[in-house]
Amino acid sequence: MQHSVMGRLTMSSDIASDGFAQARKNMVDCQVRPSDVTRLSLIDAMMWAPREIFVPVDRRPTAYIGEAIALTKGRFELDPRVFAKMADTAQPRQTDLALVIGSGMGYAAAVLSKMVATVVALEEDESLAAAGRTAFSELEANTVLSETGPLAQGCPAHAPFDLIFINGGAETVPTAIYDQLAEDGRLVSIKMNGDVGRCELSVKIKGIIGSRPVFDAAAAVLPGFERPAAFKF
Repeated sequence: MQHSVMGRLTMSSDIASDGFAQARKNMVDCQVRPSDVTRLSLIDAMMWAPREIFVPVDRRPTAYIGEAIALTKGRFELDPRVFAKMADTAQPRQTDLALVIGSGMGYAAAVLSKMVATVVALEEDESLAAAGRTAFSELEANTVLSETGPLAQGCPAHAPFDLIFINGGAETVPTAIYDQLAEDGRLVSIKMNGDVGRCELSVKIKGIIGSRPVFDAAAAVLPGFERPAAFKF
């Protein structure tokens, strides 16, 4: 049974002048910049995106703290530092078609929308997806396309993607997801092994996927990205 997010979501009538502006600046100055994130387009996008409208209303007071925020059962918004370092690793380009897998209430997709041409926000939880669409509309984020469907299947209807951002942990990444990368496309994920994980960058070159670890990080594993259970006799 899915938990209702929309029932708890209320939107500010004037996002630009909301009381969270200073907290947003503090997040960027005290959490993001000290983490060696210097890409100006990313800094500007994170200063623009009101993170508080992408979390349940009862968790807005903690929207800018340096940790993951629970959205609904088993689903979280990434720690701002982890998200920023992943987005920086992904090297977003203005011409990119990007896919955010596990978009939740839409924060990652909103930030990336300021740096790429188009973002497809894929979410399988209907209430989270609906909350994201409301937020995108409020922000007039017209280059974000919201799609609902199983995360592990990706979004083949809009593939190939120049950038795929897996917005959560992954013990394994389905082959179907890699297949949706364009030539020279980049995929960023947090590969989890138990409680330990690290951000990994994968690039498709001449049809071959090459991957390398970038930094240590951890995140709750997304549905469909669990390691298959070992067969027992």
